[in-house]
Amino acid sequence: MWRIFFSMMLIASANISAAQQSTLIQQVLIADGSGKPMYKGSVRIAGNRIVAVGSIKALPGENIVQGNGQILAPGFIDTHSHLYGYLDEAPEALAALNQGVTTIITGQDGESDWIDSIKAQLAKRPVAVNVATYTGQTSLREIAMGANDIYRSSTAKELSTMQQKLQQELQQGSLGLSTGLEYEGSFYSHPDEVVALAKTTAQYGGRYMSHIRSEDIHMDAAIDEILKIGQQTNIPVQISHIKIALKDKWGTAPALLRKLDSARKAGIMVTADCYPYDFWNSTIRVLFPNKDFNSLAAATYATEHLFDPAGSVMVRYAPHKNYVGKTVAEIAQLRKETAAQTLLYMVAAADSFRKANPDAGGVETIMGKSMYEKDIADFMQWPYTNMCSDGGNGGHPRGYGSFTRILHQYVTVQKVLSWELAIHKMTALAAQQTGIQQRGRIAVGYFADLVLIDPTTVKDNASIANPKALSNGIQSVWVNGVLAYQQLQHTGKFPGVFVSRL
Repeated sequence: MWRIFFSMMLIASANISAAQQSTLIQQVLIADGSGKPMYKGSVRIAGNRIVAVGSIKALPGENIVQGNGQILAPGFIDTHSHLYGYLDEAPEALAALNQGVTTIITGQDGESDWIDSIKAQLAKRPVAVNVATYTGQTSLREIAMGANDIYRSSTAKELSTMQQKLQQELQQGSLGLSTGLEYEGSFYSHPDEVVALAKTTAQYGGRYMSHIRSEDIHMDAAIDEILKIGQQTNIPVQISHIKIALKDKWGTAPALLRKLDSARKAGIMVTADCYPYDFWNSTIRVLFPNKDFNSLAAATYATEHLFDPAGSVMVRYAPHKNYVGKTVAEIAQLRKETAAQTLLYMVAAADSFRKANPDAGGVETIMGKSMYEKDIADFMQWPYTNMCSDGGNGGHPRGYGSFTRILHQYVTVQKVLSWELAIHKMTALAAQQTGIQQRGRIAVGYFADLVLIDPTTVKDNASIANPKALSNGIQSVWVNGVLAYQQLQHTGKFPGVFVSRL
């Protein structure tokens, strides 16, 4: 297998100045991100770039890293991350590095920081991973309409203000527009508003990523909406963390993928990302798709069709901290009522707490079990699905374990994906589907974001009980040519940069 590609990847080196210390990573299996078979070789990095790949002799005085036959891959790109908000307090970004992630993409679900703010924060407090961002529709609505007046359609003047701010962000390197249409900040926006913002995005070469308007009872209409946006704007559209969260439709992933394939054949550039867990992490309110938070019938429907109360755990609940770590079914038992009645109470109590404590921040978070394993595997195998975490710095184990879970559970154990294909979906495909340039490949001239993996030991360890447990098998991680993580530890280096679309 190695000989087939060995001749294609022979020495391709650049001149290295005497002042530039180079590193040669020897004796590795190179998974270059393309999806092609791995091959034996070495990789030289100098400064922040890859300068040689193939059969390479060491230079005098060069720093040598022995790969011992392990896999060298491009650094993983997390296309849906919520880690950025934690980097001020945790700039070492262990949640990302411990699973081989070197670039996180923030601004998801319609909420984003402005690029000037991100750049200023990175200058003030350097971080260990690269950061790219989308511009969030909800954030645009808040500046145009006021944070407390976004639960309605926008006016023409407000939409114009949003478009102007979006244009500014795109000119500064935003990847494009993100929406969180299932969440209340954007749920009430008219589809014409979304299309108008997407058209502004198209004018500047950006992309569209969406937590679609429904992942359960109205999912068919939500899929139609994102496909219509792609058709009307002719820009790539990505479905965030694709899933089927309605129990009645479990097992229908192949039918959905056929629909997406048909759309692609018709010229709509639709793609997706996904994470490898059958439970999500959000607010209790998403269990009420019609926003009827006082309806016992709606709560009953949620417990029977939208999630498993016995498998869904509260990870944050400010009104009653003793509920944290318990399932909804366990809380219902404590309260001596049905799970549906408990659901109604918890929504109401959380609302009351927010009103009494407007600066409290996150009030309630649930890890809701509502997906089907076979659907997850089918989505992973779709050629246009890349991988993501949708995670932060703890809480749901996906924040620390998504990428290593894929390598262990879906490559090594279930063999749903090959090593080469899994790495492709974490690297080059992720870069391609988000518009990131010169990352995601092991090739001369690309940025030296690299991860050395022991395929015999790689495994996620994060769990609901211990969501920050570090993964096994991620031996070393380089970010922009700097060793940032080794032997389960951050090295004390902070080489991360802002990654612009431009």
